[in-house]
Amino acid sequence: MNNWIELLSEFKQKKQPIAFVTITKVLGSAPCRVGSKMIVTKQKEIFGTIGGGKLEFQVIDEAVIAINKNQLKDFKYTLGPEFEQCCGGVVELIIEPMNQAPELYLFGAGHIGIEICNVLKDTPFNITLLDSRKDWINTIKIDKSINYSDIDFDLYKQTINWGPNCYVVILTHDHKLDFEITALALHSETNYIGLIGSKTKKNKFNNMLKNELNFEAGISPVHCPVGLDLGGNTPKEIAISVAAELLKVYYGK
Repeated sequence: MNNWIELLSEFKQKKQPIAFVTITKVLGSAPCRVGSKMIVTKQKEIFGTIGGGKLEFQVIDEAVIAINKNQLKDFKYTLGPEFEQCCGGVVELIIEPMNQAPELYLFGAGHIGIEICNVLKDTPFNITLLDSRKDWINTIKIDKSINYSDIDFDLYKQTINWGPNCYVVILTHDHKLDFEITALALHSETNYIGLIGSKTKKNKFNNMLKNELNFEAGISPVHCPVGLDLGGNTPKEIAISVAAELLKVYYGK
């Protein structure tokens, strides 16, 4: 297939998650060549081929995993009995998930929320800053690349793109609202939940989740206090620590 650019463009326009597989190295005898490409969808539809056989079937499975985790993967395979081949060649390849920019939702457009936006702009995250205070947008300044919303909490469940690509950081002006968002995030599918707060706040939320909502895990799935322990307590320094933790999780480090 020679129309890779057109195909990739079509999937991008449809915002359909795919994995793009490319053979990067071949040593010895193998049923594929360097530069062979294949597109794999979450439903295991394929466009193109990297040579067929058991190797291709295994790579398709790995491609779906890469899409679900939204993580780039590289592999090195020796073609022996495991792949029902005896040629003994070595194949290296890379699997690139596409059309899955991580969605970061920052709840709270205070000093720290705004600084997180400043630190993380021009990174892979598609950032949405939310604050339920009406007209609050007129008191702040954010980059044009940042999405802003002042919808009420009642609309969060149906408007947030919950799922394995969803990252949530909670730092609103209201502890009650913080708890409601935390509970909602814990009952929805997310990759990461971060909550700003002290040990006292963490313990209080933990008890409320267990005793009032019967959420057995309590606060344990939440990064609280949010951010890596880098030191410093200014809004800029806290934002850097939060951004570092988000990037660490995103890149799987």
